[in-house]
Amino acid sequence: MTPHPPPALRAAGLSLAYGPHLALAEASFSVPEGALAALIGPNGSGKSSLLRAVAGLLPSRTGTLEVPARDRRGGVSLVLQTTDVDASLPITVTEAVAMGRYPRRGVLGRFRAADRRSVAGALERMDIADLARRQLHELSGGQRQRVLVAQGLAQEADLLLLDEPVTGLDVVSRGLIDTAVDVERAAGRTVVLSTHDLADARRADVVLLLATRVVAVGPPEEVLTDEPLREAYGGRLVPLGDGLVLIDDPHHDHGPGHHDEAHDHHTGPVGLR
Repeated sequence: MTPHPPPALRAAGLSLAYGPHLALAEASFSVPEGALAALIGPNGSGKSSLLRAVAGLLPSRTGTLEVPARDRRGGVSLVLQTTDVDASLPITVTEAVAMGRYPRRGVLGRFRAADRRSVAGALERMDIADLARRQLHELSGGQRQRVLVAQGLAQEADLLLLDEPVTGLDVVSRGLIDTAVDVERAAGRTVVLSTHDLADARRADVVLLLATRVVAVGPPEEVLTDEPLREAYGGRLVPLGDGLVLIDDPHHDHGPGHHDEAHDHHTGPVGLR
């Protein structure tokens, strides 16, 4: 009998909040090492909050969240959605990707041959080696997102967290990022990504369907079915033919004070311990 892999993530009664705003309530789930896990749900459902909690950026209000990779230096990498970059910020593509090695080497640590190989490999995988000397603010949105994913890849973390990595991207950028996710999973690393796309979620080994709680968790063929989706999305599902169409705008403005899906305070991935 093949032994089950140990959990890369395990939550029991986990609740997350920003002040009085409850982002996720009483969540219990497990994600095995080496799996691709997709977080899906409507806006404000707790996806981004859960990623931040896994990364160690948001403490739990109640319950427990076990993330063994956080015990290892550079063991967790979080890649956030790209935003506009201040033109006064003098940083090249190579410099931005090289920041992915900081959790392992430290900001002042001397780069070694292995670090340079990791950076060069990440640039190649995202097909941005030809942009290596370009300033980050000169790039298109799709190119910047590839830079940020390359930074996450360069870290070579055991657990890679991606917050809506392909939302609104061009076909080429989306394809490169999807391939990178597949390669990371094939290498035995755990990847957790949030998405608004049912097709993305169907590629995963484990799906967490959220609506400020865990509506369902399990393989996509069990979770992404009529009843759980209607429970999570309500009237935002439209029946067409033999399937359901998910209507949910990932760029919807949630108004002041909403934290879960907001990206305005972040400009890229964060390398974490």
